[in-house]
Formats: sequence, C-alpha cells, structure tokens
Amino acid sequence: MGATYYRAESESGDHVDDPSEDMLFMLIDDLNDSDNTFVVIQPDEDDPAWFTSVAVLDEGGYEIVRRDTNRREHDVLTETSIDRIALDLTVWMAARAFPRRPTGQTSQI
Repeated sequence: MGATYYRAESESGDHVDDPSEDMLFMLIDDLNDSDNTFVVIQPDEDDPAWFTSVAVLDEGGYEIVRRDTNRREHDVLTETSIDRIALDLTVWMAARAFPRRPTGQTSQI
C-alpha cells in the first residue's frame, strides 16, 4: 500500500510514506555531496500537481524547490538550517490539496 498523502524519496533510494517533520530532518541530514545529493517529496499519485525537493549545494547549504501547478507557485530558496527546512516543508505541504484528505468542513443539521 502506498502513501496516504505524499512520499519522500532520496537519490540513494530511501523512501518514506507520509514523512513527519522529524523524518524529513533525518532524510535531509543524510544527504551528502557524492551519492545522495537530493530528496524529492510529492503526492503518491500519477502526475502529481505539486512537488518539493532539497538538494545539497557545492558551496554548502541546501537548495529547496517548491512547485505547485494548481496555485502557480514555483519557489527556489537556499537555506543552511536543516531544522528550518524540515519545518518550512512540513507547513508548506500541509497547505497542499490531497484528493483523499477530508476537507475539515462540518455540516449543519
């Protein structure tokens, strides 16, 4: 069974379904500049509307790409703090649309 909402996969082949902020931290912390240079997070579906990635920069730090075609968003950022990256990505992904996620709306009877 696949991820309920999204999946993180690193260049080394490590993958985690629905990663928490702590798991994102660990995946990013495991990146290096030789054989595990990036991690991609996207919905576990065909033709996902959004994705984000984190890649190691040669000069140090990380490049973060966030793209959401539904919202016409495309950001490229650099950051050195893995804590900050994991938190920001968790917040950003929480605002994305997931077809199988409840809307949180309540009906009035």
